[in-house]
Amino acid sequence: MERLSLRERIARLLVVRASGHLADGQRRYPRWELDNGELQQLLELGVGGVILLGGSAAELALRCRMLRRWAGGRRLLLCADVEEGVGQRFEGATWLPPPLGLERLWQSAAGEEARELAARYGACTARQARAVGLNWLLAPVCDVNNNPANPVINVRAWGSSSACSAELTSAFIRAAQAGGVLCCAKHFPGHGDSDVDSHLDLPVLPHDLARLEAVELPPFRRAIASGVASVMTAHLSLPALDPEQPATLSRAVLHDLLRQRLGFQGLVVTDALVMEAISARHGPGEAAVRAFAAGSDLLLMPADAGAALEALETAFLTGRLSTDDLEASLQRRQRALEQLPHEDDDGPDPERLATLEQGEDRALRQSLLLRSLEQSGSSGPARGPGLNLIRVDSTLQCPPLAGLAPAVIWPERDGWTTRIIDGRSPDPWTDREERPLASERLPEGPVLLQLFIRGNPFRGRSDAQRRWSAVVRQLQQEQRLAALIVYGSPYLWQALRQELAEGVAGVFSPGQMPDAQALCLQRLGWSSAAGPDAGFTD
Repeated sequence: MERLSLRERIARLLVVRASGHLADGQRRYPRWELDNGELQQLLELGVGGVILLGGSAAELALRCRMLRRWAGGRRLLLCADVEEGVGQRFEGATWLPPPLGLERLWQSAAGEEARELAARYGACTARQARAVGLNWLLAPVCDVNNNPANPVINVRAWGSSSACSAELTSAFIRAAQAGGVLCCAKHFPGHGDSDVDSHLDLPVLPHDLARLEAVELPPFRRAIASGVASVMTAHLSLPALDPEQPATLSRAVLHDLLRQRLGFQGLVVTDALVMEAISARHGPGEAAVRAFAAGSDLLLMPADAGAALEALETAFLTGRLSTDDLEASLQRRQRALEQLPHEDDDGPDPERLATLEQGEDRALRQSLLLRSLEQSGSSGPARGPGLNLIRVDSTLQCPPLAGLAPAVIWPERDGWTTRIIDGRSPDPWTDREERPLASERLPEGPVLLQLFIRGNPFRGRSDAQRRWSAVVRQLQQEQRLAALIVYGSPYLWQALRQELAEGVAGVFSPGQMPDAQALCLQRLGWSSAAGPDAGFTD
């Protein structure tokens, strides 16, 4: 290993956040994304990794090359939360339906087909990640989402049972790592049975080790047996294992359980240390020191990278942290990098990037969408024209409705009026539970209700299932509900479909992308012949 100063060796442990865009003025989340000056300084110092978000796939390829140049050509861990394909985060690549959509196929005794699709999912993500410069997928989610009230895992999981999650994540990992990237099993020891978002607060799980062994741990055991390169910690409290510290800061969880009991020898990485479950309780320096002491090798998104470096250096110099442990972590990092193919740094190939999404990728997305779609009631066209009422998390940040989104364009071509409800705004709600929608403030006519709701970080439980059940009942009592489409949460769909009156059609897709919208609208009678940009064809 190269001769480095103590601070340079410590810097290798940090993974900092940056925008996928090239210019500082393009940053979408400047609260967490370093500006280029600080980013370059940290990479020159020796910071070992960068997590990226935002921009096009082509721009990301340039960005990754820039980062490697700032690092003096040494190898970096370049990663992103591409749990649903590279296109989930970077335009121009393939955005796949959420993993939980495969569970229905698994449950229908088509396990081998589900495993084959999960492997294709991993291979597609790996190939496109490498093409744009990423070498580390912060995926798959190995949490068993057995709590329908979970506000943050939800469709990100591969199953609500241990067996389904273990089988499908294993297939993903083997295919993706065979494609030349590192994978990350998250969030250890299991975030699926929580009803609190750890971005906002610290979930407490009352489970003992026997329960973890039966439910939460099997997917992680299977991931480790499949050779997964890294495991990400969960910011949650397990008092039965450690009454003092959350899992990310607990040696009992990371060393005793993950390293010794499960035998994991790869990289342990924290979930983002800026999340409120950690940052509300510890400063950036102390959080970094405690996470490393617990057994983490890599520290993801410290709230202040400089403060984390200072605190870690002091801890190593004073003996609070062991330099032997530091060398062991650096060796694990080096072994992970050695698993990766050689990086071609001749620069991005424009033709390759222009054809990043290939026919096989589109076929995979179509196959996943078709197999995960559910329908209830009549399949005839929704009567109209009327009101196309769409609910989204935020009108300011809404990738599903970018461009010529079928959810908006197709009904408008038939004379429907679009009204978008911003999930952050009280309009057009009332405070009356029996009549939650102030329908007199909406345009008249039948209502096509389209709900884009899924588990999302930072959303908490602001869109209670009870509210939407009341909205459906109200619209039906007013004889205004023409049809319902739910994009995202299967748990919300399962509740709302029970509310639908006879003759009212409902359609569900776990995907929210334009192809999912087109498929759902086709099932309600809208035709893809509406124009050349109609999108999905069945």
